[in-house]
Amino acid sequence: MIPLLLAAGIGGVEGDAPGPGVLETIWGISVVRGLAWSLVAALLVITPMALFAIWLERRLSGKMQARIGPNRVGPEGLLQTLADGVKLLGKESLVPTQADRPLFHAAPAVVFMSAFAMYAVLPWGPDWAPTSLAVGLLFVLAIGSLEAIGVIMAGWASNNKWALLGTMRVAAQVVAYEIPLGISALVPVLTAGTMNVQEITAMQGGGAWNWGLWWAFPANLVAFVLFFWAALANLKRAPFDLPEAESELVAGFHTEYSGMSFSIFFLAEYAAMFVLSGVASCLWLGGWNTGIPGVDVAGMGVWGNLLGAAMVAGKAMLLVAVMMWLRWTLPRLRVDQVMRLCWKFFLPISLACLVWAAAWVSVVKPMLGGNG
Repeated sequence: MIPLLLAAGIGGVEGDAPGPGVLETIWGISVVRGLAWSLVAALLVITPMALFAIWLERRLSGKMQARIGPNRVGPEGLLQTLADGVKLLGKESLVPTQADRPLFHAAPAVVFMSAFAMYAVLPWGPDWAPTSLAVGLLFVLAIGSLEAIGVIMAGWASNNKWALLGTMRVAAQVVAYEIPLGISALVPVLTAGTMNVQEITAMQGGGAWNWGLWWAFPANLVAFVLFFWAALANLKRAPFDLPEAESELVAGFHTEYSGMSFSIFFLAEYAAMFVLSGVASCLWLGGWNTGIPGVDVAGMGVWGNLLGAAMVAGKAMLLVAVMMWLRWTLPRLRVDQVMRLCWKFFLPISLACLVWAAAWVSVVKPMLGGNG
C-alpha cells in the first residue's frame, strides 16, 4: 500500500481538485494540520475512547462468562483501566540482553503512531474533520499498514523464538488480508466517485436507505461484511488472533515487552479497532448522518456537529462491541484455515463486488437516471 500511495499522482489536498501529486498532498500543510489535530484528538478524545473500549471489553467478557468484571475502581469500574495504566507506568520495562535495543524501543512507537495517525482523515461532523484529503481512504490504508511493520520490528528485535514465530504469522496474515480489506473499501469509493471520506459521508444524508450499505446493492452490503472481517484479521483479533495465541506462542510478538511498552501495544490495538470501525461507519453506515428523514445534521451548526460526532462514535463503538462479542463466541482458526479463508473466499468475493459495482456505475446507474 505504501508504494502505491507514494507512486500515485492523483488528487489534491482539498476535495477532488486536481493537484501536483500525492507526495505533495501527503506532506502539504493540510495534512500536517490534520496530523496535528489528530494528536490533539488523541490526547483529548481518542485515548479516553480507547480506555473506555478496554473497560467495555472486560465488562462484556465478564457478562458472557457469568462473572462480574471490574466494578471497584470508580462507578461501575470505569476507572479500572486508568488505574491499571498507572500501575504499568510504575513497572520496569525490561529489555532482553540479546535484543536489538533501538528497534525494541522503536517498535511500540511505530505501532502507536500508525494507529493514531489514521484519525487525521476521520470526519466527526459536517464541519469537524481534521483534514479533507482527496485520497483520504488510501491514506488510511497506507498508514494502517505501517502497524504491521512495527509488529515485525518488535518480534525481530526481541531475539525470542516465540516472538519471532508470532511475527511471521503477522507478516503472512496482515499482508494477505490487506488485499480484500482494500478491495472491499474500493467498492463504496467506486460507487461514490471519490476517495474523500468526508465527501462519501456527506452523500449518505437523508434516510437510512441512502446509506452506503444499499449502494449498488448488494455489492456494498457484502463489501461491508468483508471489510469488517478483514479488519478483524488485520487487527489480530479473535478468531484471527494467531500472532498472539497464548496456548502456542506465550504472548506472540510482544512476549518480551513489559511495563509502559506493553501498554502502548494494548492501547494502539483498541485505538485501531475504533478508527477502522469509524471508517466503516463513514463508508457504509452514514457516518455523522442520523438516518432519520428530515434531520439534517449539516444544517444544525455546532449542535449538528456535536450530534454528528455522537453518531460516528456510537456507530463505531457498536462495531467495536461486535468485535468483542465475536472474541468470546468463535474459536481460534488454524493457520491454514486463515490463509484459505482469505485467498479462496474473501479475495474472489471482494473482486466480484468490485466488478458488480463497476457494472452498476457504468451500465445500471445511467439507465436509472443517475439514481441508486
